[in-house]
Amino acid sequence: NNVETFANIPPIILKGADWFKSIGTENSPGTKVFALAGKIVNTGLVEVPMGITLKELLYEIGGGSSTGKPIKAVQTGGPSGGCIPAQYFDTPVDYDSLQKLGAIMGSGGMIVMDEDDCMVDVAKFFLEFTVDESCGKCTPCREGTRQMLRILEKITSGEGTEEDLYELEALGETIKDTALCGLGQTAPNPVLSTLEYYRDEYEMHVKEKRCPALKCKDLTRYVIDESKCVGCTACARVCPVNAISGEVRKAHVIDNEKCVRCGSCIEVCRFNAINKVSP
Repeated sequence: NNVETFANIPPIILKGADWFKSIGTENSPGTKVFALAGKIVNTGLVEVPMGITLKELLYEIGGGSSTGKPIKAVQTGGPSGGCIPAQYFDTPVDYDSLQKLGAIMGSGGMIVMDEDDCMVDVAKFFLEFTVDESCGKCTPCREGTRQMLRILEKITSGEGTEEDLYELEALGETIKDTALCGLGQTAPNPVLSTLEYYRDEYEMHVKEKRCPALKCKDLTRYVIDESKCVGCTACARVCPVNAISGEVRKAHVIDNEKCVRCGSCIEVCRFNAINKVSP
């Protein structure tokens, strides 16, 4: 049990179980503390009654997107949680409803994402954590999550195939059904939920070798707009691998074979002449 569970015990003893069950829903009574994080205006801890909708939680309490861009998804339940798309934000926040969407309540973590977040990269990020946390006792979790991570790394590096998507799904379902503990049984959630709701992004990565959110480094490149570049040399001077060349007061060129996609050139360019693209 976590601290929140123990914190609920004193008021239940003082006021009784009926009082506690008067808050929330029939199957998910009481309140829940959520940690709002990511691209949301009001970050931090909030305590709300069970059954509140995601929309109320993210917009009325959280204040909506902090970037000015529409919220694309919210990841609930920590690293083993699932990613829920915006079309399901009318869903009540309770144990059963979240599970039906492929997510979990978990410890109450909620990470908000917008269109600049790549859902394939997000799934890989959370799976990396799970692989590190696996105790290694059971084969499905120990080896299965590693294989899923290997496939995600393959996809984000531009080497993925359509068969990899089916293999991810098969591995994920097998791990959920056969892992010994809760960690292993929920570990595939970030991958399976993003595959279900954002399969088009996965297909862009494997079919077109393109990352629409411009997050996957191996699927992006930097180009200089010759019509905007004034040849100030600021980008060339800041490049850590000398990937930018050109004469003073003439348009520069980026060698994408050398480029490490650090983004330093974009940060120093005063003329918005450098663009990050995914072919």
